Amino acid sequence: MKKILAGLALVVIALAAYLALWPLPVEPVGWPAPTAPGYAGAHAANQGLARLQHIDLKGETGPEHVAIGPDGKLYTAVDGGKILRMNADGSGQEVFARTGGRVLGFDFDAAGNLIGADAFRGLVSIAADGKVTLLADKVDGDPIRFADAVAVARNGRIYFSDASTRFGPREGGGIMEASMLELIEQAASGRVLEYDPATKATRVIARGFSFANGIALSQDQQSLFLAETGRFRIWKLSLQGDKPAQVALLENLPGYPDNLMRGLDGKIWVGLVKPRNPDADKLSDQPFMRKLILRLPRALWPLPKDHGHVFAFTEDGKVVADLQDPTGAYPETTSVTETPDRLYIQSLHGKTLAWMLRPTVQAGQSK
Repeated sequence: MKKILAGLALVVIALAAYLALWPLPVEPVGWPAPTAPGYAGAHAANQGLARLQHIDLKGETGPEHVAIGPDGKLYTAVDGGKILRMNADGSGQEVFARTGGRVLGFDFDAAGNLIGADAFRGLVSIAADGKVTLLADKVDGDPIRFADAVAVARNGRIYFSDASTRFGPREGGGIMEASMLELIEQAASGRVLEYDPATKATRVIARGFSFANGIALSQDQQSLFLAETGRFRIWKLSLQGDKPAQVALLENLPGYPDNLMRGLDGKIWVGLVKPRNPDADKLSDQPFMRKLILRLPRALWPLPKDHGHVFAFTEDGKVVADLQDPTGAYPETTSVTETPDRLYIQSLHGKTLAWMLRPTVQAGQSK
């Protein structure tokens, strides 16, 4: 019996030592997460995304970003570094380009080039013939570790987010693993960059964001909207001066904001890729506990459930449309691409490209 008890004691001591001392790549920072608002007001629960239609991607997954190209075709970035091109109804699918990494967000410049944020490579340009050119993978000698979203201004300048300067998919085990490390650490290492094609120079225009994600330009091109995933908010950044003013436009959202996409009638669409988790929010000011949880099997983490959710807001921060599917049947909704007759729903891991007829809805309502 003594030997058994001694053996159990050693196991307990070893487990405690592992949970407390096993080295990790993160150094969590405490921060005061606000109490989640739940699904109320402009984000009242509804079924607006419950009856989506689907385009078969023929084995491809993760239509993370969708845009209409200058040729009128629909483009989407999927896993494996591919950019797919197809007709608006999903017919005529073809692989337009392969970057060798994973493009997350993209936009088109005035010459028709697809400008992509490749999470593994940096900022890339893809010509009409599919040729890929690397534009930037460093800023002031510092690697661009996690290029995420792109917006091309009318003057040709390219704005893009570097989600984390601490953890990149190449070194961090992939998109999801690097994302989790940045969100768990909460050191707010994300930043927004500007690339000037005329000088081929890249500079930092704003920093200090907990996973700097989707971006969109204002209609007058004087401001930039940014989704800060890890702090549940959307910023409006002035592009005037050396130190742009920053205003938190939408705060304490009920989920984690991802892509931003300009829609019709002046609105901007955003996807909440996951809903808030109260248990995870409670750990915001407990850095040690976050380190301990990171050492546990993933099944024991306080991970959010799936909940389809996209909404649209105006440049002054008013929510004007809200579409949800509480069942999360279409996983991890990242945003919406709006055309005169359709809404294409973007997804981080979807096995199809979802769409619906463009509705006329108000916030908190479904049709």
